[in-house]
Amino acid sequence: MKKNISITKLQKTIFHAFLLMAMMLICTCTVNAADKDSTSTPADIPGLTYDHSMELSYAQEFSVDYYNDGYVLITIDQEGQFLVVPEGKEAPEGLDKDITVIQQPLNNIYLVATSAMDLFRAIDGIDSIRLSGTKESGWYIQEAKDAMEAGKMIYAGKYNAPDYELILNEGCGLAIESTMIHHNPEVQEKLEQFGIPVMVERSSYESHPLGRTEWMKLYAVLLGKEDVAEKAFKEQTDKLDKVLASDDKDTGKTVAFFYINSVGAVNVRKNNDYVSNMIELAGGKYVPEDTGESDNALSTMNMQMEEFYAKAKDADYIIYNSTIDGELTTIDELLAKSNLLADFKAVKDGNVWCTGKNLFQETTELGTMIEDIHTILTTDDDSLEELNYIHKLK
Repeated sequence: MKKNISITKLQKTIFHAFLLMAMMLICTCTVNAADKDSTSTPADIPGLTYDHSMELSYAQEFSVDYYNDGYVLITIDQEGQFLVVPEGKEAPEGLDKDITVIQQPLNNIYLVATSAMDLFRAIDGIDSIRLSGTKESGWYIQEAKDAMEAGKMIYAGKYNAPDYELILNEGCGLAIESTMIHHNPEVQEKLEQFGIPVMVERSSYESHPLGRTEWMKLYAVLLGKEDVAEKAFKEQTDKLDKVLASDDKDTGKTVAFFYINSVGAVNVRKNNDYVSNMIELAGGKYVPEDTGESDNALSTMNMQMEEFYAKAKDADYIIYNSTIDGELTTIDELLAKSNLLADFKAVKDGNVWCTGKNLFQETTELGTMIEDIHTILTTDDDSLEELNYIHKLK
């Protein structure tokens, strides 16, 4: 009898111990959830009342909160917060020193992040960019080339060597940099010392292709053109939705996307990079498969041609990335880079395509690029030779 009582007490003790552990786990999860939610809680800005937040479909690297009287707070992951102050108004007193003030209107932006130019073009905002970090010859966006040719936009030095005197004389109200600026932090510090706000954009860290495109909404906030951005962005989401709703959204076709560098190595995209994701969304299967996960900061890798041959020779389609070493027009030009490519299934079948040089500058049209890839994977028409962003090698 005593033995049974002891067993019962032991069982109760164990039960209570498990119950206590469960309660502690629940409390911990609750605290963690609260901490996570707190990161999305709008900032308490003295003198301003929070109204609502921008709805985002794919972008994860920024958020936008709207306050009364036209004030807007932009938060960019790991890069800080920016309070956009409407024309004729001032920043509220007592504003947190870590929040950078951007004063509207913005008519003399210094744009160094090349991927942002096309997003400004999409919202009819190129006129707000006075200073370029890229020379006229480096732009594939016609509107940017035209603006520089007409003198409406002028070259003000690259990210690590800006022309400070020119930038100051032009009354620059904002510098938009890529994360490359972190290699030269002294440049950002000096611009800020001159009273020029510096916004470091992280669209390249978006893994979903349309996450990159959605950054046009952030730039639209700066120019007060949110309605224009919503319309332009919807055009791209509609194209993606159409592909995803098609009967042949999963083709099972394998696609290799690469270029061959100056030393003969093959540069490929990593898994979960936005390019490999575009191929997957278009209904294809990206190869090589075992390239490692992209961290978006380093989304490509090099491999020797022999290794690439072993892993991708059976790919149904080849898309050659021409943005580095120039566009190709014939399969012979491709084979001149490596005769091993002649044995690839895609080459033998004539399923070899090439991107245009404008692909990586025209971030607005990534929905169109997905549509292009889907078209080549699902169309047997031999007369199909050129689409919006890719063309067939003959």
